[in-house]
Amino acid sequence: MKLVKLIANLGYGSRKQVALMFREGRITDAAGEVLYADDRVDHAAIRIDGEPLDPPAGLALMLHKPVGYTCSTKDAGRIVYDLLPARFRLRSPMISTVGRLDRDTSGLLLMTDDGQLLHRIVSPKSHLPKVYEATLAQDLRGDEATLFSSGTLLLESETTPLAPATLEVLGPRHARLTLTEGRYHQVRRMFAAVGNHVEALHRPRIGGLSLGDLPTGEWRILGEDDLTTLFDVPGPL
Repeated sequence: MKLVKLIANLGYGSRKQVALMFREGRITDAAGEVLYADDRVDHAAIRIDGEPLDPPAGLALMLHKPVGYTCSTKDAGRIVYDLLPARFRLRSPMISTVGRLDRDTSGLLLMTDDGQLLHRIVSPKSHLPKVYEATLAQDLRGDEATLFSSGTLLLESETTPLAPATLEVLGPRHARLTLTEGRYHQVRRMFAAVGNHVEALHRPRIGGLSLGDLPTGEWRILGEDDLTTLFDVPGPL
């Protein structure tokens, strides 16, 4: 792939804008030598204004999503893409969220431009557990764990029971819930089905991958070891 197209596909600008960057001498190799558009250089050796290029197609990242942001590209309010470098929105292929967290939910959000990886993560066949911590409006009544794990719970307006889920009581109004599916507003609707209301919801883990000490609003690129950890989980609940 020609350098102009490669760099444009990474979101640094249109092909015309990238061509201008070459003429201005802003694109160099690792040693600082100015590159030309027809040069053949390894991706890892290219610098723009002295900084390494973003990873090529196949990028995956984790974001600690704050409350108040939506997983959308068009919402009129704050969106998760606002937390990333602006050029990430212009990459081709585009970076997409892997599933969604609603505006009022914080926690681990995965994003990638790798369609195969995205589908592998969201596929029910992967049985990737998603862990949520919920703060509730009322005390737990005591039978939620049994009901949620039964595989018989029906959400309002649905005809297919939920897959078994695991609930761990963390306090009178605080619970950890592990799911292997991702229906619309599932955690909130599950607690609504038992007469409770979720006041705050946070997702610290997907599969074997957790947020760790990643600060709220920050992101980092995932390496091969991270993806191995993501899928390194037990079988179905």
